[in-house]
Formats: sequence, structure tokens, C-alpha cells
Amino acid sequence: MTGHDEFEREFDHHWVGAAEHKEPSARARMLAARWKDDPPGPVPFRGDPGPAAPRRSSWMSTAVVLGCVAALVLLIGYARTRSVY
Repeated sequence: MTGHDEFEREFDHHWVGAAEHKEPSARARMLAARWKDDPPGPVPFRGDPGPAAPRRSSWMSTAVVLGCVAALVLLIGYARTRSVY
């Protein structure tokens, strides 16, 4: 047999799809065992996400970014004055 024939024989998707019995996945078996004694309650399609955290205003974020940039500029300037050429 050639390499292609061995590949086709080993990975025959049509034969696998035609199987009469298909075993459920490990997760499906775990959930079935868990839900046998304690079935889950009804859940809406899109559940309520709950209260949203308060957002900081945009000026606060801008001030933080500009402060970091200013600190970086000062740090680089200080490093250049301390370096020996």
C-alpha cells in the first residue's frame, strides 16, 4: 500500500460518521451525572449581568496617561544628564 492509502484507511471519516453508536463526550457524561440528582434551573437566553461597576470619567484616564508620559520624559532627561559621553 502507498502512504496515501494507509492515510485513507486510518482516517476514514465516512466510516466513523456511519457508526451506529456514538459515545458522549466526557463533559456530557459529567453533566448528565451531575444533573441526574440536581437538575439545573431555567436560565434566560441572556441573563442579567448584574449592576455595572461605576466608570471613571475620561478626564481621569487622560490625566493618568499624561502623568505617566511626563514622568517618563523627566526620567529620560535625568538619565541623559547623568550619563557620561
